[in-house]
Parts: sequence; C-alpha cells; structure tokens
Amino acid sequence: VITLLKDMLKQLEKEQEDDEEIYDKMACWCETNDKEKTKSIAEAEARIGDLTNKIEELTATSALLNTEIKNHEKEVAKNQDSLDKATALREKQLAEFNAEEKDLLESISALKAAITVLSKHHGASLLQMPRSHMLGVAATLQHEMSKHASLLEGVLTRSERRVAASFVQAPTDYFDAAPTFKQSYAPQSGEIFGILRQMKETFESN
Repeated sequence: VITLLKDMLKQLEKEQEDDEEIYDKMACWCETNDKEKTKSIAEAEARIGDLTNKIEELTATSALLNTEIKNHEKEVAKNQDSLDKATALREKQLAEFNAEEKDLLESISALKAAITVLSKHHGASLLQMPRSHMLGVAATLQHEMSKHASLLEGVLTRSERRVAASFVQAPTDYFDAAPTFKQSYAPQSGEIFGILRQMKETFESN
C-alpha cells in the first residue's frame, strides 16, 4: 500500500510539473501575443494618425489647387477677351486701311484723269477746252481737296489754295480773262497742273 501510495504521489508530482510547464507555456504565449497585439494596435493607431494628417494635407492642397484653377480660368477668360478685342480692333483697322487705300487709289485715278484732260490743252488752246471737261477738272479738284483736307494740310500753300478756290469757283472764267502783256495762259494752267500733281504725289506716298 505504501508503495502504491508513493507511486501515486510521484505520478501526481509529475502531472503537477507537466501542468506547470503547460501553464508557463500558455502564460508565455499569452504574454507574447498580448505584446504583439498591443504593438500592432499602436502601429495601426500611428498609421491612422499619419493617414489623417495626410488626408488633411491633401485636402488643403486640393483646395489651394482649386483656387488656383479658378484664378487661371479667370485669367484665361480675361486674356481671351483681350485677344478678341484686339482681333476685332485689328480687323476694324484693316477694313479702314483697305477702305482708305481704295479711296486714295480712286482719288489718284481721278487726279490722273484731270491731269490728262489739262495736258491735252496748252496755252491759248485752253480757251477751246470743252466746258464739260473744265467743269469735270474743277469738280475733281474741289472734291479731292474737301475729302482729303486733313491729308493735304501743310501740303498746299495759301497761295495754291487761293488759286484752286478761284478755279473751282468759276472754272469756265478762269482762263477766259485775256492775259496781260507780260502774262500768258501757260502760268495759269501751270498752277492748276502743279496743284493736281502735288495732290496726286501726296496721295501716292500715303
């Protein structure tokens, strides 16, 4: 019986040792697992904090970029408006230039025709110039002087303007007056010729 009891005691002691070993292993596993869990939680919380900060940073950057985009859109719209206005102005200036060029070409052509008419009559033969031709030259001279008054400013002298005005006022009488002993018809026609040619050259240079 004593031997049996001793054997049972040994068995119980052995089982106790085994239980203690298992307990120690379990305790170690729990402790290790708890540390790992705590570390993972801490890392996750730190990561969440970093991501939260990043989100806030990106949100602020996005708001700034949206503001910059709106400002750029306003600037683009402003520049487009300026470009449209500049284009419209250039088109207007081109149209005005083309119209002015066409007008000057027509004026040059009219003056050439008037010069040609006068060139066919010299001296006393001016008295035989058809009245319609004389009126046509006078009308051309008056029209071009009136139409391009600003362009002719400073080109024609006062004396030339008085001669032109005298001729325009009474073209058929301008050459009718018989020249004096020292005069001839040539100086009178030459003055009109000179005025017409000077006007034509001025228009051509513009």
